[in-house]
Formats: sequence, structure tokens, C-alpha cells
Amino acid sequence: MALQINATNPEHPALLLELPWHLPLEEWPDKYLVPLPRGISRHVVRYARAGDEVVAVKELAQRPALREYELLRDLDRLGIPAVDPLAVVTGRTDPEGEPLECVLITRHLGGSMPYRSMFETTMRPATMHRLMDALAVLLVRLHLAGFAWGDCSLSNTLFRRDAGAFAAYLVDAETGDLHPELTRGQREYDLDLARVNISGELLDLEASGALHPSVDPIDFGTEICARYQELWKELTRTSVYPAGKHHYIERRIRRLNELGFDVAEMQIEHASNGDSVTFVPKVVDAGHHQRQLLRLTGLDTEENQARRLLNDLESWMATQEDYAPGDPLGARPEVLAHRWVREVFRPTVRSVPPELRGQMDPAQIYHELLEHRWYLSERAQHDIGLETAVVDYIRRVLPQRREPLRPTEE
Repeated sequence: MALQINATNPEHPALLLELPWHLPLEEWPDKYLVPLPRGISRHVVRYARAGDEVVAVKELAQRPALREYELLRDLDRLGIPAVDPLAVVTGRTDPEGEPLECVLITRHLGGSMPYRSMFETTMRPATMHRLMDALAVLLVRLHLAGFAWGDCSLSNTLFRRDAGAFAAYLVDAETGDLHPELTRGQREYDLDLARVNISGELLDLEASGALHPSVDPIDFGTEICARYQELWKELTRTSVYPAGKHHYIERRIRRLNELGFDVAEMQIEHASNGDSVTFVPKVVDAGHHQRQLLRLTGLDTEENQARRLLNDLESWMATQEDYAPGDPLGARPEVLAHRWVREVFRPTVRSVPPELRGQMDPAQIYHELLEHRWYLSERAQHDIGLETAVVDYIRRVLPQRREPLRPTEE
């Protein structure tokens, strides 16, 4: 059987042909390899250079290799965080003509680290909890897409930090199955495997002296299950809102914030019985909201102000007809953000008389107006709208201030 390279990109086979496919992966010379940390795997895995790219090469039998390749492509189409499949190499033989195992090739995720390697380093407890939250987000997103992992573990997961956001990526899909929808039993089985695998790996690191002394392996394995259940409940409960939906959407966003998650993306689908809203969660680092708001709008605010304004911006963008995340024909977030500043933020702030603002900056004024709208909407049990909130805020709140209000300190 001749050597065959089935690739997603027609340019990849020419680059991959330079690698020594006639040798078992364990015997590849160092000149082809890239020394990067790897998780524990039941298969031989190596990082190699193919042209300008670094790729992960895994030896396994042909049938599971082709199956995993297709599963990873399916996950890519579904927008699930996972490694990018590049090719499957079949028909390998050694110099004596003896057959060698098939190879699955994926693109190395730049700036990523295996979860297991992360726990071998000294980290603050808060960072370790965010790592677990990111892994819980990945597992929830997989299950929402109908993917039963079957082998969630620290070794099968990559961690990446990008612009203050923490994200986990699936590496090994060999044991996975894609279904139209998962049953509760399938999800709970996956979750129980994750708890056992994660606790077991952490116990292994603890025994070797590589685990931070503040980490309890059993507690951490249990914690990811608890965080998963909280997030799953919040994301899957009924989300159909009547007209005047902003108040109810804001309530859901606040609940996610209280759980420690932020909204990476929000989509609104219009229907005759109301609007359904889908949230994509994310885990972020301290100061992320300030940096994000400054990048999108040019507004330089405190962290709590930025978080509140970003939530409002995300809600407003989701109602715009040209808002289409992932669609190259849709308006870019930066364009929509500046439109929000021009059409919503500035006119709202200017509606508050300068003589009543005291020492409040525009971001604090807008933040307080959003909070006031929230409380009025909660009391009225429907969204009262920003204009009504501004009028009530000017009439009832500002006259009661005996001293000019200073911006909230973090």
C-alpha cells in the first residue's frame, strides 16, 4: 500500500512529505522534533515542524485515526474549542517494507499548555480555580453540542490564556461520540469519568511532589462537577423572553456573573412566541473587562464599570441586524461598539444635566443609570427602558445626593 496523506488543506501534503514517515515515531531524529510539554497519552505523540507550522503527530491504528480525524472536523464545524485536524497519514512502511501504524496530525495550539503541566507549577489558588472553571465550560459546551467525550482528563486538555480569557481545548477525541443530543445518563457518565480521572491525575502529581500543597485532589475533582452542574443549569433552563426582553436577558447575565462566568457571545433568535437567547460562557482574568472595553470603545474605566458596560454593549449588539458572530459578512465588533458609543452611550450620558453630575465621570453615570433601570425593571417585572430610567434617575435620585458623588473605587 502506497503512502497516502489525506489533508484538510491541499498545501499541507507537500509540507508533510518532508517528515520521516518510514520511521516509527519513537525513532524520529531530533532535527524534526520540537521540544514542547506533552500530557500523558496511551499513544506515542511527538511535536514536529512542518514548514512554518508546529504539528502534533500521534501514532494509532487506521480506523480510530480516521474516526478521530472526522470527529475533530465535526467539532471544528460546531465551533467547539478543540485542536485543529490537519491530516491522516496511511500506508506507512519501514525500509524493510514492514507496515507502520497510521498517524493523525493536528495543528499545535500556539501559546497553549497541557493542563497537567499547569498543575505542576506554582499557582495562586484563584488561578487554579479559574483553570477548573475553564475546563467545566469546555465540558458543558461539548455536551450542549451533543458530544460525549468519554475520556475527559487533564492530559487530554490544553489550557490557553488569550487577552485575559482562560480557555480549555479538547486534544483527544478518540473515545468520543457525536449525537444529536445527549441523555442525562450520558452526561453524568462523562462527568463521573472526569471527576475520577482528574482526581487520579492530581493524586499522581501529589505523590511525585509536583502538586502545589494547597490543592486537594479529591476536592478539585468534585469541584469541577459542581461548577459544571451550576453552569449547565444556568445555560439550559428555559430562555424565551417576551417583548421588552432586555430586563430578563440582563437577569441571566447577572446570574452568570454571580457564578463567576462571563458572556463571550450572545445570540438572539426571534420567534412568534418570544425571543430565545443563547449564551456562550467564558472565564476571564482580573482586569480583562477594562482592557476589552478600552480596545472596543476607547472608554477607560474601572473594572466593575467596564464589566457592566460590556454586558450592556453585548446585549445591544445582539439586537442589531448586522450582528453575526463568525460571519465575515457581518459587522465587526469594533464597528458595532463605536456605533453603541455614538448612538447609546453618549446620548444617554448627555441627557443628565451637567450641574447634577457632581464629580461623576461618564462611565460612572452610565453605570448608575443601568443599575437604576435594573432595579426599576425588577420592581415592575418588565423592562422599563433606558429613557424612562434616565428620567426617574434625574427626578428621584440625583436631587437626594447631598454631596457630589465620586466614582466607585475598586
